[in-house]
Amino acid sequence: MSKKNILKGGGVLLAAALLAACGGESQSQSPPQPPAAQAVTTVTLKAESLILTRDLPGRTNPFLVAEVRPQVNGIIENRLFTEGSLVDSGQALYQLDDAAYRAEHNSAKASLARAQATLESARLTAERFAELVRTGDVSRQENDNANAALRQAEADVGVARAALERSSVTLDYARITSPISGRIGKSSVTQGALVTANQSAPLTTVLQLDPIYVDLTQSASELLRLRKQLAGGTLTALDDVPVTILLEDGSRYGHDGKLTFADITVDPSTGSMGLRVVVPNPDQILLPGMYVRALVGSGEREEALLVPQQGIARDPKGNTTAMVVGPDSTAEQRAVEVSRTIGDKWLVESGLAVGDQVIIEGLQKIRPGATVEATEAETGSETPDDTLAEQ
Repeated sequence: MSKKNILKGGGVLLAAALLAACGGESQSQSPPQPPAAQAVTTVTLKAESLILTRDLPGRTNPFLVAEVRPQVNGIIENRLFTEGSLVDSGQALYQLDDAAYRAEHNSAKASLARAQATLESARLTAERFAELVRTGDVSRQENDNANAALRQAEADVGVARAALERSSVTLDYARITSPISGRIGKSSVTQGALVTANQSAPLTTVLQLDPIYVDLTQSASELLRLRKQLAGGTLTALDDVPVTILLEDGSRYGHDGKLTFADITVDPSTGSMGLRVVVPNPDQILLPGMYVRALVGSGEREEALLVPQQGIARDPKGNTTAMVVGPDSTAEQRAVEVSRTIGDKWLVESGLAVGDQVIIEGLQKIRPGATVEATEAETGSETPDDTLAEQ
């Protein structure tokens, strides 16, 4: 055998020995170990009662508005108030030149005095004739004339007294007073201006701002949906609808309002209807025309389930899902239906139940079927604020 054939045979034997060694080594290795459980944070769902609210836009309006106009003609003699100040009902605002009205009042007073004197004379004459007619010293005709004169004198006194009252009212109108208590605006006239009775332009305006109205608008479709939920038992009607006012900067106003009126017609141009809320305004922080938002209670939801927003995922088609911990400590994906947010949580309509452990942290490390090691989130972080608005 040649040297070349010997080397070739040795190489074959060496390769066979190496393959046998590798096979034996692979057979001696242990089976692969399952992946370690991934640490996740969960929230256990609990049923609770919530007062659901709607966030509605609105504008403030005065509780009462009084436009001050003169009821008699005259020249403004004095302005008796400070523009922008608080005034009381009946407080004098303007004084007109009342010389002519005072003279008429004095004339009417004198006419009443004369009529009263005539009445006294007629009364004495009637009494005297009543005695004389019994003795036959005067005729019955003269007695009847005396009684008629008495009644006429009484009527003249009534006319004179009415004229005096009328002149007194006219004289009082020369002093223009505030019809309501509130904050007064700027004056449209100055001292020396001529004003006329019942003129179209007001002299000034007085606004009552405590309490104050907040006029809101609500979509008619929202109202229909609310009525369906109330009829279906999903929501329970509230006896006293709570209203929280939020200022334009987002801060909460210090006094809650009360819903007092809901319009009975829908605006065809906007498809919305009006609501009116009365709000205490002792410090007059709310001024007419301010934009505010109101959280209006729509009903009470029994057995509500809330899930933190980070526990809900949404795919490109808009479907929502949640990852929960299954009974064998594996991640399970659930299709869920949520309706709205309340604070930083979703309100669940279907797909989840009381006691489910929803994964809210560690979602990026797991897939459905993965083994997880669940740690419950802090209790304080999952307590909802049921006064927050639905979005």
